Amino acid sequence: MRVLVTGGAGFIGSAVCRHLVAGGAERVVNVDKLTYAGNLSSLRPVEGRATYAFHRVDICNEQALLDIMRRERVEAVMHLAAESHVDRSIEGPNVFAETNVVGTVRLLSATLSYWSELGSEARDRFRFHHVSTDEVFGDLPLDDGVFSEESAYAPSSPYAASKAAADHFARVWHQTYGLPVVLSNCSNNYGPYHFPEKLIPLVILNAIEDRPLPLYGTGANVRDWLHVEDHARALELVMRRGRPGESYNIGARAERSNLSVVTSICDLLDSRRSRKGGGSHRDLIAFVSDRPGHDRRYAIDPSKIERELGWRPSRPFEAGLRDTIDWYLANRWWWEPLRRERYSGARLGGRYRSAS
Repeated sequence: MRVLVTGGAGFIGSAVCRHLVAGGAERVVNVDKLTYAGNLSSLRPVEGRATYAFHRVDICNEQALLDIMRRERVEAVMHLAAESHVDRSIEGPNVFAETNVVGTVRLLSATLSYWSELGSEARDRFRFHHVSTDEVFGDLPLDDGVFSEESAYAPSSPYAASKAAADHFARVWHQTYGLPVVLSNCSNNYGPYHFPEKLIPLVILNAIEDRPLPLYGTGANVRDWLHVEDHARALELVMRRGRPGESYNIGARAERSNLSVVTSICDLLDSRRSRKGGGSHRDLIAFVSDRPGHDRRYAIDPSKIERELGWRPSRPFEAGLRDTIDWYLANRWWWEPLRRERYSGARLGGRYRSAS
């Protein structure tokens, strides 16, 4: 297939581009605005490949998107472009509404125009895959329940609200206009090439630099952790084989408290490198005031995608976390420029200083 990927320079988007190119896709077209979290260095493994192309375009530019679709003759759109950091959404929600809601509507409108021009057979094959998050469902008690595709929407942050709105618009473009839309909602991702503002990369890099490891509240909040490369495999399956109008929850059944994740990172680093001055990396953990509306727990039931599409995660969390730490230790060239440009110690540039 000839696939257009929005947000392909971001964490998950770049993993999708690398996966599709490696898997032999006829054409992978990366459309990205290159905001602070977009990094073309994450696409270095596919640069120069004849089957890969990059266009620096804002998804709010409907005409530019339509022109690219026509020129590249795309057969599917995988929509991953989004502002995604909860802390930033609390401090500045407007950009989240503009990119995640208005941008999605304009992308849908461009796609509908393009799809309407296709012949009947090409229209039948075409897919618009809208990629979303489990955060649209709100939170769960610490000791009970999981999110399914039928869970009610109850977002707790401006980020989650913007993604929920985008989900609804994607569904409307299917129900009202007939665009063949599939949706997916995923749990927390981790892995290589992750911009260092989210919990796992932030803690790894702060620990490497012997800086404080900020952790909200008591660290009791629970997330289901999904390796980004397992997620990329799942997204391709949903794009290719998902049923239009359906949504698929993607999770790894790997729930961990934030404190457990952070102590695991510390212990793995202790086994790989000595901390400056001795002692354990655990000594760097610094509990900070909790953020507003901090969801207690996310947990995904992936039974539908397992049953209908045959997907299973391939990486146990412990092995995936170990490999992720080893990647950051071996690839300073990728993350050191980001740290120099954007961060000072554990501070992220605003009031809120941790993640998840």
